[in-house]
Amino acid sequence: MKVNERIAALRELMEEKGIDIYIVPTADFHQSEYVGEYFKARKYITGFSGSAGTAVITKEEAKLWTDGRYFIQAAKQLEGSAVELMKMGEPEVPLLKDYVKQTLPEGGTIGFDGRVVAMEEGCGYKETADAKNGKILYGYDLIGQIWKDRPELSKEPVFALDIQYTGETTGSKLDRIRKVMEECGATTHILTTLDDICWTLNIRGNDIEFFPLVLSYAIITKEQVRLYIDASKLNDEIKKNFEEDGITLHPYDAVYADVEGLPDEEILLIDPAKLNYALYSNIPENVKKVERSNPEVLFKAMKNPTEVENIRKAEIKDSVAHVRFMKWLKENVGKTKITEISASDKLNEFRREMGNFIRPSFEPISSFGEHAAIVHYTSSPETDVELCEGSLFLTDTGSGFYEGSTDITRTYALGEIPQVMKDHFTLVAISNLQLASARFLRGCIGMNLDILARKPFWDRGLNFNHGTGHGVGYLLNIHEGPAGIRWQYSARDSHVLEEGMIVTDEPGIYIEGSHGIRLENELLVCKGEKNEYGQFMYFEPITYIPMDLDAVNPEMMSEEEKKLLNRYHKAVYEKVSLYLNEEEKEWLGKYTREI
Repeated sequence: MKVNERIAALRELMEEKGIDIYIVPTADFHQSEYVGEYFKARKYITGFSGSAGTAVITKEEAKLWTDGRYFIQAAKQLEGSAVELMKMGEPEVPLLKDYVKQTLPEGGTIGFDGRVVAMEEGCGYKETADAKNGKILYGYDLIGQIWKDRPELSKEPVFALDIQYTGETTGSKLDRIRKVMEECGATTHILTTLDDICWTLNIRGNDIEFFPLVLSYAIITKEQVRLYIDASKLNDEIKKNFEEDGITLHPYDAVYADVEGLPDEEILLIDPAKLNYALYSNIPENVKKVERSNPEVLFKAMKNPTEVENIRKAEIKDSVAHVRFMKWLKENVGKTKITEISASDKLNEFRREMGNFIRPSFEPISSFGEHAAIVHYTSSPETDVELCEGSLFLTDTGSGFYEGSTDITRTYALGEIPQVMKDHFTLVAISNLQLASARFLRGCIGMNLDILARKPFWDRGLNFNHGTGHGVGYLLNIHEGPAGIRWQYSARDSHVLEEGMIVTDEPGIYIEGSHGIRLENELLVCKGEKNEYGQFMYFEPITYIPMDLDAVNPEMMSEEEKKLLNRYHKAVYEKVSLYLNEEEKEWLGKYTREI
C-alpha cells in the first residue's frame, strides 16, 4: 500500500473504534530516540524516515510535526502524499498539543498505542480529552493492524561489557541506585529506558540499529532486580552473573501484569518522561509514586575515570582513521570514482583497521554539495552522487569501539571552492573554537554558554537550526541527557555541566540548494581552579582532526581566533602523528600548520 492508502485504511479502523484523532509518535515501548524496524510505525504511515517526528491523523487531515533538522528531508519525502508538514518552532505552526486541543470535537476520542507514548504525554492527552468531555483509548496499536509485513522484534544476542570498559560493577551501580531510592522514600524503581538498563547491568546488544541496546524492562527493589527480557538472547555466563547480583529473569511482556499486581504498600520511583503511558496506567490506584528523573541518567552521564580513559582512546582511534580518510579523499577525488556511500564505507574501513571496532554509532551522514544543506541527510542508492572538485563534502559519523562511542563531523573542501564557502567554513570554525575555549563557573548549564557559539553567527544575521551540542553515551545512545548546549531552554538537556560529562560542539551553516558545513568535536567537562569565586570548569577537546585549512579564510579571523585554531592544530599533530607513518606525518603537518 502507498501512504495515502495506508492512511485510508487507518481511518477505517478509527471509524470502527470511534476514534477522532490518532497519534503516532517516533518511539518504541521504552521512549528510545532511535528505534528498531518493528517500531517504525510513524515512518510506515507517513513515508517520512527521519529519526524524530509525530504523525497526527484525523478524519479529514494528516499532519507530521518534526524539527528543523528534517524540514528539507520531510518536505521531499511527503511530496505526493496527503500528509502535511508542520515545521516545529516556525511562526504560525501550532504546537502539536494545541492542534489536538483545537481539533478534538466535543465528546471526542483521542487514540494512541499507550506503549509508545510517554506517561507525561499520555496524561496531557487525557487532560485534553477530559476538557472536551471526551476520552482516550490507549489499548489499540492500529498501525500494527494494517502493517501486514511488519518486521519481527529483534532476537539478537546480548553481550556483557567487561569491567575494564565500564569501570564499575553492576553491584556497585545497584548500591548507588538503591541509595537514591532510600533517600526519596521509594521501595521499588521501575526502569523502562534501554540505555539506563544496559548501563546498570553492564550489558549491550543489537536490538536497535547502530545503538547497542537490549529490549527489556527492569523492576529494582531493595533485594532484587526483576529483568523482563527474551532470555534466549542471554548466554550462560551472563545468566550466572545476573544470579550473583540478585537479578531474576522474566518474559519481556510480563512486566505489565506484574506492575498491575503491585501491593498497595509499595512506593514507586518513576520517571514521568521515560515511563510509557500503558505501564503507568497499570499501576494500582493506591500505590504511591515518587516522580523524578531516573537516577541512572545522571550517573551514566558523569563518566568515571576508567570510562574517560577509554573514551580518550576511542577518540584517538577515530581521529587517526579520519586523518587517513581525509588524506585519501583529497588525493583521490577527481581521479577515481568516489560517491557519498563509497566515501562513508571507506571511512569505516579505516576505522575497522584501528581494532575493537564494533559498528557505526549512528546512521552516517555522508553528503556532498547541496545534500549537505539537509542537516540529517541520509544517502541512498537513489540519491547517492559522485564527489567532484569545486564544492564541499560533509561527513557526520561515529564509531562504536569497545573503548566508547564517538560522534564526529568534518567538512572538506574538494579542490578549489567559491569564496562564500570559505567564508562560511571559517565562520563555523570560529564558532566551534570559541565554545571549546570556554572557562565557566560550576553551576552553568549549556544555555549559559551557547552564546559563545552563536555570537559569530548572530553578529552576521545568521543562525543554525539545531542544538549546538548534546551529551554522548558510552556504547549507549549517541544523544544522551541530561546536559546539552542550546540557546533555548529544554528541560531534557539543561542539567548543570558536571566533571566527566562529554558533550559535542557542532555549529553549522546550511544554504539550501548550495552547501552545508558542520564541524563537530567532543568536549570533556573538566574541573579547573577553585578560588574565592567558586569552582571553575573548562572544556577539553578530545577529538583530534584538522579543520580543513583549504577552506579557511584567515582574513576573517582575529589574532585570538587564529591562536585558538593554531593551538588546536598543534594538539592534533602531537596526538595523532604518533600513529602515522612518515608520509602521513608529513601530510598532517601541512594541514596543521600555523596560519
